[in-house]
Amino acid sequence: MMDIAHSPILQPVVILLAWTMVMWIWMYATRIPAMSRNPKLDPVNMVGSTGAGLRAELPDKVNWKADNYNHLHEAPTVFYAVALVLAITGWGIGMNALLAWIYVGLRIIHSLVQATSNRVLVRFVLFALSSVVLMALIFHAAIVTFDIHF
Repeated sequence: MMDIAHSPILQPVVILLAWTMVMWIWMYATRIPAMSRNPKLDPVNMVGSTGAGLRAELPDKVNWKADNYNHLHEAPTVFYAVALVLAITGWGIGMNALLAWIYVGLRIIHSLVQATSNRVLVRFVLFALSSVVLMALIFHAAIVTFDIHF
C-alpha cells in the first residue's frame, strides 16, 4: 500500500485549502477598505453587530468575496473528508486523484465567478458539476469502505 502522506489525492486537497486562504485575503483586502470608507460603520459600535447588519452596509462586490469564502467551508468539507478516506484506503490515485483535481478546478472557477461577476447561472452550473464530481468520489469511497464488488 502507498504511503498515505504521498497519496496523489492530497495534492488537490492542499491546493483547495490554500485557495480558501487566498479568498480570505481577498475578502479582507476588499472588506476593510470598504468598511473604512463607509461613514455609517463605526468600529467601536460594531461589537455584537450581526453579519447581516455589516452586509447591508457594504457593496455587493465586497460581499461576494465573503459569500464565497463561506461557501468554501460548505461542500468542500465533504470533499476533504472523502479525499482523506480515499487516501487512507489507498484509493487516492488514478481516476480518483483526477476527479479531485477536477473538483478543485471547478471550485476555483466558481470562486472567481462569484467574486467578480457573480453570475448566478454560471455559478449554479459550476456548483452542479462539482457536486457530480464529489458524488463520484463518494461513490468510490463507498465501494472501497464497504468492500463492494460489481
